[in-house]
Amino acid sequence: MSKKSFRQAINEALRQEMRRDPRVILMGEDVAGGRGGTSGVKDAWGGVLGVTKGLLTEFGEDRVLDTPISEASYIGAAAGAAATGLRPVAELMFVDFIGSCLDQVLNQAAKFRYMFGGKARTPMVIRAMYGAGFNAAAQHSQSLYPLFTHIPGLKVVIPSSPYEAKGLLIEAIRDDDPVIFLENKVMYDDEEDVPDESYTIPFGEANLTREGEDVTIVAIGRMVGMANEAADRLEKQGITCTVIDPRTTSPFDEDTILECVEETGRLVVVDESSPRCNMACDISALVAERAFGALKAPIVRVVPPHTPVPFSTPLEKLYMPSAEKIEAAVKNVMKQHAREVA
Repeated sequence: MSKKSFRQAINEALRQEMRRDPRVILMGEDVAGGRGGTSGVKDAWGGVLGVTKGLLTEFGEDRVLDTPISEASYIGAAAGAAATGLRPVAELMFVDFIGSCLDQVLNQAAKFRYMFGGKARTPMVIRAMYGAGFNAAAQHSQSLYPLFTHIPGLKVVIPSSPYEAKGLLIEAIRDDDPVIFLENKVMYDDEEDVPDESYTIPFGEANLTREGEDVTIVAIGRMVGMANEAADRLEKQGITCTVIDPRTTSPFDEDTILECVEETGRLVVVDESSPRCNMACDISALVAERAFGALKAPIVRVVPPHTPVPFSTPLEKLYMPSAEKIEAAVKNVMKQHAREVA
């Protein structure tokens, strides 16, 4: 056990799995070099934010592959490599670039197992940065996990901490289906104690980061930390919260959410993706359909407005959910009159 950043936890997961299984390969823009360096020369950097640093040196150019700036080509190549027996981990630098390669994911990788009667496997992972908070503006700040969650055949993973990131990534690499592994770009320097040895965290099993009696808060990815911060403040005011980290949106642990809502009778959902057809909508519908009788107050969503992510620092802060907005939502739901905090 040692203190590791989110970045280091992901790097360690990749390194340990590449040592364990020679079929694991990496590919993506600058994963071997970085900042314009040629393969084998700039390994000291390791990608746009240094996540793959050092892996080229240990595993060589046959397993750590710099690709052209053509998402369609290398995501398609990853799907083909997976179908023929390798276990590629492809880095899509920003999830916003999925539009350049969506057919390879939507109509190819996600469909292989179903189209071939369960006889085909596609053990590939697509890692991608997502989320606002980095002043990266509208084309590099989106949270598109609802898009992937909507596609049958994909597994969608959204870790909330370094510990979660390592265990979930190892599980993703060992999975026989295509996995979308989404990393919030603001979290790369977050640190916590992470085991040095290899471990896995099962998909579809939510994590209760704390338990309370008054309100259930379901939060996605980076929002989990904000929810816990809000819960700390609320506890000092006599309001205790259960905070649920789903970990994966597909598969999705419905039972844990329903059980917790049955106990508290109140639900706040925190989601940084666009408010139309997002996970907050999905979770709200789930509870309304299957636990409506347990609700003591209307469900409240803490979500951004339905606009592109702004570049301006104060506007981006206004756009995003926050611990303060979550705290306000919980107080409102305790008064039984809030609907949504934007």
